[in-house]
Amino acid sequence: MNAKLRKIRHLALDMDGTIYQGSTLFEFTKDFLAGLREMGIGYTFLTNNPSRSIADYVAKLKAMGIEAEPGQLYTSTQCTIEHLQEKYPSAKRIFPLGTPSMCEEFRKAGYVICEDNHKDEPDVVVVAFDMTLTFERLGRAGWWIKNGKPFIATNPDFICPTDQPTMWVDCGSICACLQAATGRAPDAVLGKPHPNMLRGILQRHG
Repeated sequence: MNAKLRKIRHLALDMDGTIYQGSTLFEFTKDFLAGLREMGIGYTFLTNNPSRSIADYVAKLKAMGIEAEPGQLYTSTQCTIEHLQEKYPSAKRIFPLGTPSMCEEFRKAGYVICEDNHKDEPDVVVVAFDMTLTFERLGRAGWWIKNGKPFIATNPDFICPTDQPTMWVDCGSICACLQAATGRAPDAVLGKPHPNMLRGILQRHG
């Protein structure tokens, strides 16, 4: 079996619900990762959850006892940024429904984050899993979408896995709300299972 496994060069490992659940690490995770390293198999942690930055995820993994370099992380935020760079190369101003950590990732990539103001016009609306969502920004996003701005979703998930006694309403549910209100579906839905998630990892690791 090990001989067959050694033919594998690199794995894409989902995080939420696969190596941990919310803030709880599964008991098998450390042994599994150690086994991959022993066999010389590389791995990238990927997630549809764009609410944390790469630095945030590195810190979260470290707090669970897993050492990871920034280059070992790939999120739907990175996938979305690369999609915008490819499909909307002239777009520099975005109106996001996303957390401050996600917005900082876009700023680092050279994007301007538009304010909730009808005079601060974006080139693109980006909708994500947003635990800081306000009614005002939801309405403004709908207004820009209704007025024809490109509508990009970071991921399709309706709920985000959690070990807490609540339901985390995810990007897909927020997009469904906006679609019902505006009559427009997202122009693109990134994240798994969109092939760009794996393409991004392939480009990094060959």
